[in-house]
Amino acid sequence: MANEPGRPRLDRADDKTACFVHSLIAGEWVCPPGQAKEARIARNALRDAIGFDDSAVDIDGVTVTDMDDWTPMQSQAIVESRQLTKKQLSDMAWNVRKLSKKLDRLRLKLSVKNIFVLTKAGDDSVIAFTRKVTQWLLSKDRDTEYNVYVERRLEAAADFGASQLLEEEPAAAERLKFWDNKFVHENAYLFDFVITLGGDGTVLYTSWLFQQVVPPTLSFSLGSLGFLTKFDFNDYKNTLESAFKDGVAVNLRLRFECTIMRSNGREDEALTHSKKRDLVEELIGEEAEGTLTHKPEKVIQILNDVVLDRGPNPTMSSIELFGDDEHFTTLLADGVCIATPTGSTAYNLAAGGSLCHPDNPVILVTAICAHTLSFRPIILPDTIVLRMGVPYDARTSSWASFDGRERVELHPGDYVTVSASRYPFANVLPQDRRNNDWVHSISKTLNWNSRQKQKALKG
Repeated sequence: MANEPGRPRLDRADDKTACFVHSLIAGEWVCPPGQAKEARIARNALRDAIGFDDSAVDIDGVTVTDMDDWTPMQSQAIVESRQLTKKQLSDMAWNVRKLSKKLDRLRLKLSVKNIFVLTKAGDDSVIAFTRKVTQWLLSKDRDTEYNVYVERRLEAAADFGASQLLEEEPAAAERLKFWDNKFVHENAYLFDFVITLGGDGTVLYTSWLFQQVVPPTLSFSLGSLGFLTKFDFNDYKNTLESAFKDGVAVNLRLRFECTIMRSNGREDEALTHSKKRDLVEELIGEEAEGTLTHKPEKVIQILNDVVLDRGPNPTMSSIELFGDDEHFTTLLADGVCIATPTGSTAYNLAAGGSLCHPDNPVILVTAICAHTLSFRPIILPDTIVLRMGVPYDARTSSWASFDGRERVELHPGDYVTVSASRYPFANVLPQDRRNNDWVHSISKTLNWNSRQKQKALKG
């Protein structure tokens, strides 16, 4: 048995949030007249996907009314994705996709009070832009007195000038706040809206900080790439004013839920020496009832990719690859990249994987420098639970990284599960472009299929 039995993990019912995904349940968002039917369908889809009872919610045709007594359904407790049955995982992934399609036709008007601002790390030139946005948000000219949360490292930055900001707006002294990683992890439900200033890496960091619900994220393009950053900073005032006043269009990006599984040492050392352990047998073979071979160590949500590689080891990695209850193959390579559709243009692309439109419900598997001519990139449905592990007889350990962060060493016998997450990334899109400009993005950013036009024949 590879999965540790335990009580299902319930979401906290007493946490109020204006994260638009969970606000669809709590009934705290407004849709324009004439879109109530789509709103009801979207909310029902999310209810089915997440597992909440909304029978007490009253929909008046325009506004989903506020509700203080909503409670999780005990019969549909939230569990880790790896513990879901095949049907449960399929239903969850399908319902989240259905919700995303319905939301694509809606403009969501959010109740925004607490705004989270994230600035590109390592680029001091962006700090001045952060100051401009913060100053505009804190101004007495705004209709709402926003609480603005800025990264704590900027509190002492000369280019940000926190003390000067408060001198200019004394009434905002209680509304300018600073966050660090610990504060975000403990208060993720506090934030209603996220503004990022940077490139795609800054957006990935947002996903890393918000490991469960992700507030709607509006990203200004101030970095190198622009697959996720769709807004021009030069027009930030009109962009933000329109978003808060008129609402936003949101696209749900698929994220993966990854679980690090550690091999349990056997208590009977004599048994260990008398019978060599086999990872394939432990994960898909028959074992004695009550035997617990592995236990979960940590769960991580990713937006781009999870990579298992050889790390500092001089030799290539040996990696066992599983899909559901089937052993796919043993891979001898520098590593393997498991990417979301969003991450198809990142490491997956560099390793020779396929480009994939972000709306596709798939998992991309690409080997990194495989020591074979026949291992080709493969694309699998997002209803599969993938597992990649280090065999017990491997010469060396392997290293896993999640969206390029938190590298973790996997010893022989350890593995990582990868499955669709119930917490998608809420990406705010421009109203006039929606999600139809993906091909334009790869053409502009990667010069995809760019070449001189063939000359016409002259008769």
